[in-house]
This record gives sequence, C-alpha cells and structure tokens, in this order.
Amino acid sequence: MDCDVIIVGGGPAGLAFARSLRDTGLEVLLVERQPRAALAEPGYDGREIALTHGSRAILERMGVWERIPEAAPLQAARVRNGRSAFALDFDPGHDGQPLGWLVSNHLIRQALFEAVQDQPGLRLACGIGLGSARTTRDFAEVTLSTGLSMRGRLLVAADSRMSPVREQLGIAAEINRLGRSMLVCRVSHTKWHEQVATEWFGHGQTIALLPLNNGMTSVVLTLPERAIARLATLPDAALAKELTKRSSGILGPMEMAGSRHVYPLVTTWAKHFGARRAALIGDAAVGMHPVTAHGFNLGLSGQDLLAAEIREALRHGRDIAGEQVIRSYEEGHRAAARPLWLGTNLLVTLYTDERPLARVMRHTGLRLGARLPVFRTGVRNMLMAR
Repeated sequence: MDCDVIIVGGGPAGLAFARSLRDTGLEVLLVERQPRAALAEPGYDGREIALTHGSRAILERMGVWERIPEAAPLQAARVRNGRSAFALDFDPGHDGQPLGWLVSNHLIRQALFEAVQDQPGLRLACGIGLGSARTTRDFAEVTLSTGLSMRGRLLVAADSRMSPVREQLGIAAEINRLGRSMLVCRVSHTKWHEQVATEWFGHGQTIALLPLNNGMTSVVLTLPERAIARLATLPDAALAKELTKRSSGILGPMEMAGSRHVYPLVTTWAKHFGARRAALIGDAAVGMHPVTAHGFNLGLSGQDLLAAEIREALRHGRDIAGEQVIRSYEEGHRAAARPLWLGTNLLVTLYTDERPLARVMRHTGLRLGARLPVFRTGVRNMLMAR
C-alpha cells in the first residue's frame, strides 16, 4: 500500500475528514485538482454558511474554530410567506445562546487548510486531477492525471455533488436540476437587522436575508435561471435598487458591498453512501437544497461519523475499510440525512408552488406552527444541535 486512506476532493468535507484523522497514525493522501495556493487563500465566493452548535463543536475539536477570524451570531430566524405581514419566528430560547453563526465559506476553507497543511501523516497532492478510481477486495486504487497510480486501504469521495469518483464506483445518484439559480451578494442598508435571519417565500421568488457583522446583510435571491442571469448583469446601483424592492424595503435602501455570485440549483442523493473499500462524504453523498441551511452541517457531521468509525476499528484492530466500518457509517449517516432530505424537498415543493391551494396551505402551515410551542422548540433544538 502507498497509504492507508485516499481522499479525493479538497473542499470543506475532504479537508475536515483529513483533519479528523489526525493522531490516528494513518498515512493519508488528499488529491485536489486546484493548486495549493487556491486552497491556502480561497477567494470570496459569496456563500455564508449557517453553522450550528454541533458543527461549531466539531470544528473546535479539530482546532479549526479558533482559526476563523469572523463569525456573525444568528440570534433569531423568521419565516415569511407571500405578501402577508405575518411571520413565524424562532428565537434562541431561555438560555440566550444564538441559534448558530454565519461564517463565510472561504474563511472556513482557509481555516481548514491552515489546520491540515503541516499535519503529520498527511500528503497533499494539489493541482492534480483524477484519472480513474477503483476498488477491489484487498485495496483501493486511483490513477492521477500525472499517470501515477496510488493504492490505499480506503477510498473516500469528497469531490462534489457531481462526483466523478461516485460515478466510477458505479454508485447511482438521484440528481435534480431545479431550473433555478441563486444570486448571492453582500449589501449595506439603513436599518439594523438585529442579527435576525429572514427566509421569505414570496410569490415567484425566494429571498433570504442573512445578518452579518458590521450591519451588513447577505442577500440570497432564488429565481428561474434566466431571471437570475439577467439580474446578474445589472450595474451595482440598479441591482441594489432591485434587491431593495424585492425585499419590500424591510432593511431600508440597499447598496452593494461586494461582488455578486450565481449558483445553479442542483440537489443530489446517492443511492449508497458506501461501497467496497469506499465511502462518500459531503456533497458526494448528499447535495442538499440550501433553503434549510443543512448541507454544510450535514456534511461536517457525516465525515465526523466516518472518522469515528475508523478510530473505533483501529482500537479493536479491525480493517479500517472493512464491511463493518462502511456499513455502520452508511446506516448512521443515512438515518441522519434522510429526514432532512425529505423534509427540505417537501418544504421547497410547497413553498415554490404558486397555485392558489398551495398558497393557502403554506400560510395556514405558518399560522399553525406559530400556535404550537412544541413545533418551534423542536425546530430550534434541531438547528442548535446539528
């Protein structure tokens, strides 16, 4: 064997998993097609990640949280529907702890890379693509774009929701191209956001207002792809005016405070999260719709579970890529991911359906949720725990 574990993909999931294997004595190879400089100093990409208490705890154990220079506390969340002034609110509860923290994606990636770059037992193969991947009963093997072949005991795919490794392993996936795109950007505004996030399911659009530090807000606007493409070409002043209008001016007049970014919406669900001597983590396993902000947190908890199974196997002298390890990881991660996947898809279907009956149903659902304290408590606990 050339190493023990081969990780393909140096995004947050791959880097986090590499960090989770520190102090295990395992030799780990991480293959990433981007150059090392892009991992060390990732560019701002517009995405703000809503980290839960559970995710923060994982990052703290890794020694990563303290490397993140800025995190905005999320004190409360609000859900609105259509033109109604009614809103379903989720506050932090009696202990006063925030629901979570908003952190820029590029800062998380940078902190993860800083943590792993000199990690003993970890080799970073940056700027190198993947040619092929396969597994046998005895080993996993990848062929790199350089022509070099590497063998290990376990192959881990962390290479995005359109994962080439998943495809080469013959693992089918449900891929949903939704025909919509997100436009994300930072804005400044005249009214204080009170550190409250707003998810607004309007008629024909979804808009999220995510409160950042320094009185700024990240706007996430979801529309059909053509509409987003048109808005993305507007000058700053015209785009700010359009976003102010689409958010009904609840934060006052907006001004652009950074670059805008567009992301087509695609969700994925792998039919299996593991195979012979292989496992899928992050978006390669589950690519969530961003509306419920579960994707990153789910990916972080999934890699943590796989690392825990590997550590347990090491303690008992078992094969780290044996059937028991892969099966336990898959069962545990699917049990956590399936309800979130189904619930998020149901929410998206209901709140993007513009038929009159659907509009009535979602407004009634918000009203009912507001009258059930156990519902609000359950949602708050789910947000804070995962």
